[in-house]
Amino acid sequence: MSPAPLHAVTGAFGYSGRYIARRLLDAGVRVKTLTNSPRRHNPFSDAVEVCPLEFEHPDRLAQSLRDVSVLYNTYWVRFNHKTFTFAGAVENTKTLFLAAREAGVERVVHVSITNPSEDSPLEYFRGKAVLERELTDSGLSYAILRPAVLFGKEDILINNIAWMLRRLPVFGLFGDGSYRLQPIYVDDLAALAVAQGQARENLTIDAIGPETFTYRELVRRIGQMIGRPRPVVSVPPALGHLVAVLLGKLVGDVIVTRDEIRGLMADLLCVDSPPAGTTKLTDWARAHADRLGSRYASEMARRRDRQRAYTID
Repeated sequence: MSPAPLHAVTGAFGYSGRYIARRLLDAGVRVKTLTNSPRRHNPFSDAVEVCPLEFEHPDRLAQSLRDVSVLYNTYWVRFNHKTFTFAGAVENTKTLFLAAREAGVERVVHVSITNPSEDSPLEYFRGKAVLERELTDSGLSYAILRPAVLFGKEDILINNIAWMLRRLPVFGLFGDGSYRLQPIYVDDLAALAVAQGQARENLTIDAIGPETFTYRELVRRIGQMIGRPRPVVSVPPALGHLVAVLLGKLVGDVIVTRDEIRGLMADLLCVDSPPAGTTKLTDWARAHADRLGSRYASEMARRRDRQRAYTID
């Protein structure tokens, strides 16, 4: 009997990568993870082989991908920092794609973002567009998934909106809050990724959920569901960012960046496509209302502590 196929997931101890790995294991697939945090708590025990993401050693990276038929790439960074940058993430991902081709990987399922553009003034969206082009030009079979916002128990954005609603007497919106979001449940994204790992047609899919919210509506709905309805007021984006910076100093994190605000307000987290996920944020948030926002979710804490489980801090 031939062995089960071997698939590789970047960041299987993290957020979306964990859900992809779990679905692969449930489907009887052998799983390897390439990770920057090989000592992080492993929720899969010996079921997942662990290899470091050795971007600085492309030959070793290619060797780690030998015998892998499908690579699921979730690697990226949320913002520029003194220890990581978008530019570095772009170059690292290019190296990963080249290693996959050298190793004979049959297909790459790559997580991107809605509305990427190489002409974007926002480095996040510009970098994602560059990588989409690199992948489509690579000769590898590919599926590109473009989620807007993910939600789930390890989420940061939705959780921290709830966290602020629980603690602040009023919630400030950047501008009028009319810009839209289409959140997708992280396990729905994982299901889509695994399904695309079985296909071979080159595809680009807007991976959005079944509900579309304005930011104002999203905040109000979350407040209602967790029992903390608050006045929602419009503030100038610069003032909102300043408040976020000050609050971020209190929690030791980067709550939101100027570019993230610009991306939100430019309506870049919304597309005119049919939903790829079925789980409604409203249903999920209602079911998890008692814990949603009960503790702050820190991006920087997850990056500083490379051993602790990837959960709400």
